[in-house]
Amino acid sequence: MRVDNQRPSDNFQDRGSGSGGGGVGAMALFGLFRLLGFRGMLIAIVVLGAIYLFNPFHLREAIFGSVVSNLPGQTQSAGAGGSTCAASPENQQACDFSRRILGSTETVWAQQFRDGRLPNYGAPATSYTDPTLVVYSRSVDTGCGAATSAVGPFYCPQDGNLYVDPSFYQLMAQRLQAPGDFAQAYVIAHEVGHHVQKLIGAMDHPISGESQNQTSVRTELQADCFAGVWGHTAQASLAIDDADLREALNAAHQIGDDTLSRGGDPREYTHGTSEQRMRWFRRGFDSGDARQCDTWSVADYGQL
Repeated sequence: MRVDNQRPSDNFQDRGSGSGGGGVGAMALFGLFRLLGFRGMLIAIVVLGAIYLFNPFHLREAIFGSVVSNLPGQTQSAGAGGSTCAASPENQQACDFSRRILGSTETVWAQQFRDGRLPNYGAPATSYTDPTLVVYSRSVDTGCGAATSAVGPFYCPQDGNLYVDPSFYQLMAQRLQAPGDFAQAYVIAHEVGHHVQKLIGAMDHPISGESQNQTSVRTELQADCFAGVWGHTAQASLAIDDADLREALNAAHQIGDDTLSRGGDPREYTHGTSEQRMRWFRRGFDSGDARQCDTWSVADYGQL
């Protein structure tokens, strides 16, 4: 794929290096899982990468993709420690890449909203509001509380921002075995997918009788599908080829709950299996139609 021909987004902030060390503690994350639920917003810790933190499978690995709301137990705050992007050539490249991918998602979703090609949850949005991408190092203050790099890339519905530490892209390749620029683009597109969910009200529709984890799976699979819709629509301008598609599908496989937990208890899954994540991404990528991403319309959870 190529990105040099893409417009860099102006909705970008470089917050610099925060003061935190350590990362998110196990008890803080346990509190998050207890708080998971829907009341206006989905509260979910869903992490993208392999950053060695506590999760429901008792692994010291993270997961892909996140919606984070009201992080409990966090007291660290970000400081003005210079530019994250200027900290290294790798960071600068990652920042430029991220801005250009975000610019591409802005173009795609603005058109999707104008055309009304979206799932309808009772209050259809008529225009797309761009999110802001915030890059940081070590720790950052957000509308959802203070977070560290250990949380991985995430979306905060309270402030409508995407957050990513650029060094995460290296961890994708090194620990998740998910290298490639289109795999990195999938990270951003997935988080933008959560922003789309917020705008169209998808996060306000839990399924009666389902567990919080099952609701989280529906949310994450829809964000994967939305990422695929972006990829389909931007395919020509980004020169996405079959090798790029394989990168994204490999990333989706590597971050499936069953792969990360090496089996694990399906009742603890919060993001979907490798097969589900690949299939829903591919559904969006093949169709280019966000209306095909309505995971909430699948009445039987077992058929997702």
